[in-house]
Amino acid sequence: MSLGVAYAETPAAAEDASPPAEWSRIVHEDARLGDLKTLDGYFPFQPPGDRTVWENRRERVRRQILVAAGLWPMPPRPELRPVLHGKVDRGDYTVEKVYFESLPGFYVTGNLYRPTKGKAPYPAVLSPHGHWPDGRFYDAGEAQVARDIEKGAERFPVGGRFPIQARCVQLARMGCVVFHYDMIGYADSRQMPHRPGIRPHLNSAERWGFFSPRAELLGQNMLGLQTFNSIRALDFLCGLPDVDPRRIGVTGASGGGTQTFLLCAVDPRPAVSFPAVMVSTAMQGGCTCENACYLRIDTGNVEFAALFAPKPLGMTAADDWTKEIAIKGFPELRQLYGLYDVPELVMAEPLLQFPHNYNYVSRSVMYGWMNRHLGLGLEEPIVEEDFRPLSREEMSVWDAEHPAPPGGEDWETSFLANWWETSRQQMKSLLPTDTANWEEYRRIIGGAFDVILGRAIPEAGEISEERLGEQAADGFRVERLVVRNVARGECVPVLRLVPDQPVGVTAVWVSQEGKNGVWAGPDRPIPLVERLLRAGITVAAVDMFGQGEFTSDGKPWSQARLVKSNDYAGYTFGYNPPLFSQRVHDLLSVTGYFRERHPDDKLWMIGLQGAGRWVAAARAQAGPAIDLAVCDDGDFRFLEVTEMGDPDFLPSAAKFGDLPALMTLSAPLPLWCRVSGAEDQAIIQQCYEAAQGGPNLRLWSELLPDPDADWVNALIEQVPGG
Repeated sequence: MSLGVAYAETPAAAEDASPPAEWSRIVHEDARLGDLKTLDGYFPFQPPGDRTVWENRRERVRRQILVAAGLWPMPPRPELRPVLHGKVDRGDYTVEKVYFESLPGFYVTGNLYRPTKGKAPYPAVLSPHGHWPDGRFYDAGEAQVARDIEKGAERFPVGGRFPIQARCVQLARMGCVVFHYDMIGYADSRQMPHRPGIRPHLNSAERWGFFSPRAELLGQNMLGLQTFNSIRALDFLCGLPDVDPRRIGVTGASGGGTQTFLLCAVDPRPAVSFPAVMVSTAMQGGCTCENACYLRIDTGNVEFAALFAPKPLGMTAADDWTKEIAIKGFPELRQLYGLYDVPELVMAEPLLQFPHNYNYVSRSVMYGWMNRHLGLGLEEPIVEEDFRPLSREEMSVWDAEHPAPPGGEDWETSFLANWWETSRQQMKSLLPTDTANWEEYRRIIGGAFDVILGRAIPEAGEISEERLGEQAADGFRVERLVVRNVARGECVPVLRLVPDQPVGVTAVWVSQEGKNGVWAGPDRPIPLVERLLRAGITVAAVDMFGQGEFTSDGKPWSQARLVKSNDYAGYTFGYNPPLFSQRVHDLLSVTGYFRERHPDDKLWMIGLQGAGRWVAAARAQAGPAIDLAVCDDGDFRFLEVTEMGDPDFLPSAAKFGDLPALMTLSAPLPLWCRVSGAEDQAIIQQCYEAAQGGPNLRLWSELLPDPDADWVNALIEQVPGG
């Protein structure tokens, strides 16, 4: 008779013992084994019925966006030192060329439109352009505008050929200062391509580029840089002497719509938002600049737009992925605005007679929205008038007197290295020296890992169990059970080894081999587990996702699942938790199970021989629900992972202090750990002292699975009566 799956024989005794096939059948019901979610999935938004609940949810989603974008905490903002030149006077408005540094070495470029009539300070509108060819320089061409005029999509040949210029001109004529700026890789933003892709030669510790695994581990992505550019563009606008910083609008279409609602979600300064043809429960944005790891896990674009509530939010839809906004998305947004008693401040105008666009008809809807909510006081309807377009030369920022800055791969790798060093120093400055510093450290570092790991302990009632039988052994019994996270449709196979005389302590055994790690051979636990059982400690061994029962051969997965291999990580991990996080979810489910079913027991979690990385992460999220965490780091660091398909690939983990930082988040609770590196040991000690938990930290030079090891003797002493 076998007690463990590692040496699987169908049990011949104990009538209620379940064969491995029964276990396998159950775990294959796990929802995580289904298709991965993609940007083309379904992303409904269900607003809460309580405003306080929403405010808490809003903080969490806003933090999720910032962590995903690499902007948590916000990077230092160097002095802009904007350069304005090449003014063009069109009578009732002027246009200037603008460039400034958003981060050291990276330049934002664009055009500034100013009204010549009215009285300053003027309201202002920030205008990102989206993925139209050439961006700010976009020319639809004579043939296209002729078709658009025939269909009623455009009024004038000039406005139809140059629709992005058209909205800037009209807004300036309405009395707004308008800044129209480039997305990365468009128009004058030439320092790197918009979608350079994964380049294997740019993924080393010395030289890495955007989209590389290393950049993702450090929280560096295009969406983040582009969002930060939008924030700096707001800095520029609000700093102009002729702008009223209390009356700022933002509008863009398609990818510019994504930039609009992301900026308005994370920056409190905009007063009016109008993302066109982008807010939807369907496709969420196809470009790499619209995706980032963690961004849309358990959320989506409708909820991102909702973060602007209760300020005025206007939208248009077209015959594209936004076509169902009137029945999927807008009713929920209106319900949310109703919590603030202002349902009239959210509007969606479906213009389904047109394909994807920001045409004359759509722009007219936006003009009315800006007029009413920026307090322009103009008579409606506002009719867009013809204008004389700017030539590419009149718009282009760079010339002989204003040469373009350096770009290319060498510049890119240097830029990212400098960005990482700035971030590293920022994280270092957070290391606490007292209780007040500790709270801020916990808010930033703990807040980041809360997003990265994605879950807390399940709520009461979300966990159930399915018992598959039990067998008696010499001095203990083996219970086979499956812990189910009912709310998520997830299963965790558990072997519970219960001594004949339990003392009220359960040790969750976490191993790189799953629950097989407790066995030395058929019917015989490893010596360390045997000693724990003799001391009266119940041992619960688990198969985390991708271990044991989840595999055909019992060996843990060597590769994580990806939406597309060798493609941008954000397309997978922007919608699906990394495998590392999913395994931590299992430990949190098991923690919740034991706390609910055995509330009076002490609960320990032990991870040796490198399994301490999962234990440290689970403890960071579970807090005091785990009475003692024992972690051996196994010399592992996330920054050393070099492939996106690695089971331990955890985007942004290295940015926030890597595995040692996860261990600091146990403070001030009892933690026994073995950590490689004197500097990392000192960081953990410093955090424990600041959190006033110094006596609860024990650093060990070794945490070997030896039943006679010093740490094991000390552990047994913790047992009641031990």
